[in-house]
Amino acid sequence: MQSQKKHPRTFSFEFFPPKTAEGAVKLRSVRDTLAKLKPLYFSVTFGAGGSTRDHTYDTVVEIQRDTGVDAAPHLSCVASTREELRSLLHAYKARGIHRIVALRGDAPSGTYAPGEFRYADELVAFIRTETGNHFHIEVAAYPEFHPQAPSARADLLNFKRKVEAGANSALTQYFYNADAYFHFIESCEKLGLDLPIVPGIMPITNYTQLARFSDMCGAELPRWLRKRLEDFGDDLESLRAFGLDVTSELCETLLDGGAPGLHFYTMNQAGSTLAVWNNLKINI
Repeated sequence: MQSQKKHPRTFSFEFFPPKTAEGAVKLRSVRDTLAKLKPLYFSVTFGAGGSTRDHTYDTVVEIQRDTGVDAAPHLSCVASTREELRSLLHAYKARGIHRIVALRGDAPSGTYAPGEFRYADELVAFIRTETGNHFHIEVAAYPEFHPQAPSARADLLNFKRKVEAGANSALTQYFYNADAYFHFIESCEKLGLDLPIVPGIMPITNYTQLARFSDMCGAELPRWLRKRLEDFGDDLESLRAFGLDVTSELCETLLDGGAPGLHFYTMNQAGSTLAVWNNLKINI
């Protein structure tokens, strides 16, 4: 992990755009709390369909305006036309947004056109063509490999294409096996890839929700972890205490092993992320 150790250590937090007025009020409180930790940026997820995209745009602009922390919108090429993406890019540029998380994205439910780009490397290349080096571009990485990848090698080469298209750094899918991350980094180094690859962290607070997310996105919940979480049943307090210990230990292992920071999937909640942060005794 020599290439990772030389990169500055960074921390960031991910939100999803609120769907209700109450959700918007809650997110403002969460983001203001987490802004005190001085993250490098906040990211905001993006869905297919016009209304969700508008929520992402509005949330990103508000976060950066009100907190002074850089905000990074997710941008997906699924169900998007070149003109739609071009318009969004220039709108973000005009509002002083300097970071983008560029993703292929998942196909939405319902009837949507497939979009004019098939893969994230095409989106990254398009962003570079349209806006030069204005945006710092993050892309996704999969230490346990993308669930649709035909092989581990094919997934690595796909990641390499995204980097060669112009990505500056990467965020990983969440995982609970540090060895998977370290092995992924070694594989990237053998391909000559030298960019920060920041682990994505999902604090454990709800087993049913975590299991559903993991099954959907292909993130592995190790058998031992599933069984321990199942054993807590309705004892949410004990489950969360155990989840805090597991997540904190994972983060310590990653940082001690040279990971260039952490990216927290907050689920628009501050408590669990703050608890992990305090356990780590991070000094910014």
